[in-house]
Parts: sequence; C-alpha cells; structure tokens
Amino acid sequence: MSASAFLKPLDRAIVKATQAGLPLVAEPWKAVADLAGVREEEVMESARAMLASGVMRRIGAVPNHYALGYVANGMTVWDVGDEVIEEAGRMLSRLDFVTHCYHRPRHMPDWPYNLFAMVHDKDRAKVEARVEEMAALLGSRSRGHDVLYSTRILKKTGLRIGA
Repeated sequence: MSASAFLKPLDRAIVKATQAGLPLVAEPWKAVADLAGVREEEVMESARAMLASGVMRRIGAVPNHYALGYVANGMTVWDVGDEVIEEAGRMLSRLDFVTHCYHRPRHMPDWPYNLFAMVHDKDRAKVEARVEEMAALLGSRSRGHDVLYSTRILKKTGLRIGA
C-alpha cells in the first residue's frame, strides 16, 4: 500500500497541490485552498497537523544554488572529537554562510570525518576562505578537514504523489 493511501483526502489534495512548490502568488495558501476546494484556514490547520505528526517534515524554500550564481558548493567534512561533536556542530551551524550542518558516522580507517557543513559561494576561493574561518573557529576541536565540491545537482525534489 502506498504512503499516500494513509493520507486524509484533504491532506492528499494539499500535498498534490504543493509538491512542485507553492504557487508564486501573493497569497499562496489561499491558492492551495482554492485548488482543494476548502477554506484557507482548513489548509493551514491540515498543514500544521501534518507537520506535528511528522507526515511533513518542514515547509521551506529549495533554491537552485547554481541558478542563483552560487556555483562553488562545498561540503566541508571535519574530523571532530566525539566528546565535542555537539559543541562543534552548534558553532558551525550558527555561521550565516553554512546552509546545513550535521553529524554522520565515521567509516574508519578510510573516512575519519564525522561533522559535515555545507557552504555555497560564487567561486572556490571564497569557499576556501570560509573554510579557513571555520577551521579557526573550531581550533583544536578539529583534527582535520576537507572540502567536497558539487559538480551537479543530484536531487531537488521530495516525495511525489501521482494521480
């Protein structure tokens, strides 16, 4: 049975109406309500319930960094002591140029990195300057780091519900 079979009819209509993005109009939620044939308040109530239950994780913009001119997209990877991973993650995630930051398991002996933080900029020299800022901020908490650069967008969509 598909995941969408568990959705209430209104929830399914909202997901279908928004899965390619919110309508680019002054009142996007009203437009979704019009598509679903309900009042805007019902759409908002349903969206809040789906967020609270975990059916939807978040509502947010998914920019195409390349289209915005940010062609140097570097995933910084850090070897941070397990005893300071939370502190180091908080430090990096507070930087306004870090778009997301998370803890991942190491895969020793080949992959010692356990903290990842994404940086986007107009060119690699600017990303490298940001990485140096990050390294200085982390100081001795970091035992090493590297930067993995994107060469293309692999995925920019979430779950899609068919007809």
